[in-house]
Amino acid sequence: MELKGIHHVSALTANAADNYSFYTEVLGMRLVKKTVNQDDTSVYHLFYADEIGNPGTDLTFFEIPRAGTTYPGISSISATSLRVKDNNALQYWKQRFIEYKVDHDEIITVRGRKIVSFRDPEGQRLKLVSDETNNGVKGGTPWKKGPVPVENAIIGLGPSHLTVNDPDPTIKVLTEVLSFKEIDRYPSLVQGQQDVRVFSTGEGGTGAEVHLETRSDLPRERPGRGSVHHVAFRVDNEEELQYWKERLQSARLPNSGLVERYYFKSLYFREPNGILFELATDGPGFTTDEDPEHLGESLALPPYFEQDRERIEARLKPLDTKRG
Repeated sequence: MELKGIHHVSALTANAADNYSFYTEVLGMRLVKKTVNQDDTSVYHLFYADEIGNPGTDLTFFEIPRAGTTYPGISSISATSLRVKDNNALQYWKQRFIEYKVDHDEIITVRGRKIVSFRDPEGQRLKLVSDETNNGVKGGTPWKKGPVPVENAIIGLGPSHLTVNDPDPTIKVLTEVLSFKEIDRYPSLVQGQQDVRVFSTGEGGTGAEVHLETRSDLPRERPGRGSVHHVAFRVDNEEELQYWKERLQSARLPNSGLVERYYFKSLYFREPNGILFELATDGPGFTTDEDPEHLGESLALPPYFEQDRERIEARLKPLDTKRG
């Protein structure tokens, strides 16, 4: 049994309103769910994705208003990739980044793929990756009402980049427990460091890869606004999630057990370098409680929080996500 690829990536923001503006107005992603952190209902949990939040397209943010600055380092998810259709789209994005004064690098080629690295206003480390040579997991369907032309729009999540000091324990979990396969490696952009190693699962391609970077020159990351909280991998259904729970237990990896998130079911654990992984089911999805035409416009709460809606809404700073 194999994982199907990247399910979602969850990161931290200190300002939900500014975060919403950047990811919807500049990056053109759709807010498919405005809800709360189910472990702390006093803060928002925002989900940006394709037209209906298909698995593998969700970049999510927990709002932590007092989050400090991130100090990059090891034991971290050090970059998140977003897929676009082809190389021409990257030329569009380079001009858009200039227009919107987005901090970005030049377009480069890595393993035959064109990429451009950039940062959001809080320093979130992101990459746009061209899908021109992708033969693996298909991307999502861009939202047609967004500000970015469909042919250039973001279509999903690409490789997750992990940075560690000792790669062997992480590799053991990826390959022996999660059944990833090491398929390639490429030179580090930092002189004197080991090659970055590439691991793939399921159908492979940009939507199913983990890139593992070894750094001997960095301290442990101190996370804050602009850092990544966890990466989630796709599981078909709850029955398979139960299989993975038993597999983790057999490997003596402490885990959360199955957790109800309403839009999907989850299982959390930390690999030996301290990076938080999640396994999440593909369904039931974000249209479970909202009309597809109006996703993300109102505060959505799972049924088990509805009785507390008034109290929850009173603690949240209003966030206007309705579109005219």
